[in-house]
Amino acid sequence: MKEKTIVRPTYLDEIKDFIDDPNVKIITGLRRSGKTELLKMVMNEISKRVSLDHIIYMNFEDMDFEEIATSKQLNAFLKTRMIDDKKYYIFLDEIQLIDEWEKTVNALRLKNTDIYITGSNSKIMSEELATLLGGRTMSFKMNTLSFKEFMDFRKQTGIASDSIDDELEEYINIGGFPLLSIREYSEEAARRIVKDINNTALLKDVVVRHKIHQPQLLDRLVAFLYDNVGSLVSIRTIVNYLKSQGRGVDPETIANYIKYLEDAFIIRQAPRYDIKGKSLLQTNDKFYLGDHSLQYAIRNRRPDKVQSVLENIVFMELVRRGYDVYVGKFDDKEIDFVAEAQDGARRIYIQVTLEFTTTATYEREFHPLRSIKDNHHKYVVTLDKNWRANDNGILGIHLKDFLLKDIL
Repeated sequence: MKEKTIVRPTYLDEIKDFIDDPNVKIITGLRRSGKTELLKMVMNEISKRVSLDHIIYMNFEDMDFEEIATSKQLNAFLKTRMIDDKKYYIFLDEIQLIDEWEKTVNALRLKNTDIYITGSNSKIMSEELATLLGGRTMSFKMNTLSFKEFMDFRKQTGIASDSIDDELEEYINIGGFPLLSIREYSEEAARRIVKDINNTALLKDVVVRHKIHQPQLLDRLVAFLYDNVGSLVSIRTIVNYLKSQGRGVDPETIANYIKYLEDAFIIRQAPRYDIKGKSLLQTNDKFYLGDHSLQYAIRNRRPDKVQSVLENIVFMELVRRGYDVYVGKFDDKEIDFVAEAQDGARRIYIQVTLEFTTTATYEREFHPLRSIKDNHHKYVVTLDKNWRANDNGILGIHLKDFLLKDIL
């Protein structure tokens, strides 16, 4: 049965503005975050006014193209398809699988073409690539579903609940991979799908791509990072942990592995930021996952880890909205998130807590924000259903309301 394609307007509208623009459009993101479907949506838009024989789509994970592995082979194939001087619209999916692919793309862009490429690795957005392509690139970063998108997908496929609280619980439980929001899965089946996505991303985008010689060490590092989402960690912390497990390791190797995981969008780093000094700190960052459900790939959902899941959800919502996200330090106090708009026009401070059960909990979350004497928005985000507050301009807000808020 053919699955329904659901439009993601946030991304489609952004890219539609650049159809027929001479820049090469580069779409990157975590595996199974929806890049292929986005390409198909763009192709559908173009097909409304362009003959289908001038739209070329190649997915390099498809067996139909398994014999194309190099730039020369790709170039030879495209020559057989581009038989006249009219404009061709070329869509190259998971392009990083082709050796020296950038040579062919560079040659293509000098012809009468409009080119769109996707990849599961941030390296295809590198400065070196932009230089090779003459600076003629336009980058789009794709993420898994926001809570608002998640509810929309489920509504369009007829599996949504009438209760937003129930939908939020489902979002927390199964995550934001689009595949999981277009049909109903048992909890066990959802976990298996997420585990498969996680294993594929690790194998293809890290182990194979970077020729990892110690996959067991990578597995232990991944388990550590997944189990310490939202905790302050350093390379030294990780090295000491692995030594305690009987694995001596070079700090440089760990640093490289972390970089590979970041390049594949599997993990995201939140550096520490000194709010008073207005500078980045050099020690003890936090790491979050490209989708909070990846935690469930190594263990089932646990009550003692709900706090870290909530932080991950808030972190990724800020990333989706275009903020640069940091862990704040103000004197001896820690702020969960300091989010800066990339244009420098806005900043928000956020604390995340499961619930407010005691006065001590309340003070622990609000006191650090009270200490910051500026006019930027400040939030304490919680799952406590019966709790709201406005404490000297600091807003207590339920997670669902925070995620659905039009402007933060």
